[in-house]
Amino acid sequence: ETVSNLTLMALGSSAPEILLSVIEVCGHNFQAGDLGPSTIVGSAAFNMFIIIALCVYVVPDGETRRIKHLRVFFVTAAWSIFAYTWLYIILSVFSPGVVEVWESLLTFFFFPICVLFAWVADRRLLFYKYVYKRYRAGKQRG
Repeated sequence: ETVSNLTLMALGSSAPEILLSVIEVCGHNFQAGDLGPSTIVGSAAFNMFIIIALCVYVVPDGETRRIKHLRVFFVTAAWSIFAYTWLYIILSVFSPGVVEVWESLLTFFFFPICVLFAWVADRRLLFYKYVYKRYRAGKQRG
């Protein structure tokens, strides 16, 4: 479930603007035009404001919802912060205003690593199994 949520749903929902950006970049001799970045920023703004607002609005009054997989949530939140930091670094520090091939390839390979970390967190494969049961969250007694 975690891997499918991070891969299929994310890529499926972002496929139109990714394809549009690729077509524009290829049509402008690998120079960014106005359409590609604007489409991506607009899609991100729509997802950030409208989709989250609708998710909050449809929960009935008096009912609360909780995050089911908190470990996976923390992993994806940490990777999101890292992604914005990395984007700033490659666009402002390493090569201002230009995305080099090694930067794009490294950025592309961060995604499978993020999915792997989320899967490991979902399966509790890191340190969690080595912690004694009495110290685990939710297993405390009286």
